Amino acid sequence: MIKKVWKFSFQMLIIIVIYQLGNQIAQFFQLKVPGNVIGIVILFVLLWMGVIKTEQIEMAAGWLLKHLGFFFIPISVGLMTLGDILVNKGLYILFILMVSAFIGLLAAGKATQSVIMKKEKAEVNYHDHAL
Repeated sequence: MIKKVWKFSFQMLIIIVIYQLGNQIAQFFQLKVPGNVIGIVILFVLLWMGVIKTEQIEMAAGWLLKHLGFFFIPISVGLMTLGDILVNKGLYILFILMVSAFIGLLAAGKATQSVIMKKEKAEVNYHDHAL
């Protein structure tokens, strides 16, 4: 049990450090991109390059994804104070949300297909060499 707590804590620490690094980069270079987005890009690059293995963050990332809905509660409460903006610009906001959701789904689908194809190709190549 203690080993699991330490493992989870270490994995969460990795994610928090990358998140904070993204925030620091955004602040230092005065970027208009949020630091958490930069952190996600950094995490993606580190995973893609193999610097960080999926197993090294899997438990903490799974926990965060499991409780993702909980993290949107403050955003939902904050929207209640923006009634005038939603009335005046609601259709524009809805359009932007729909387009960005479509782009996100498309990117996730293509990335998933790419990973599956790469895995299937690796499995085929592995079995081709067996006698």
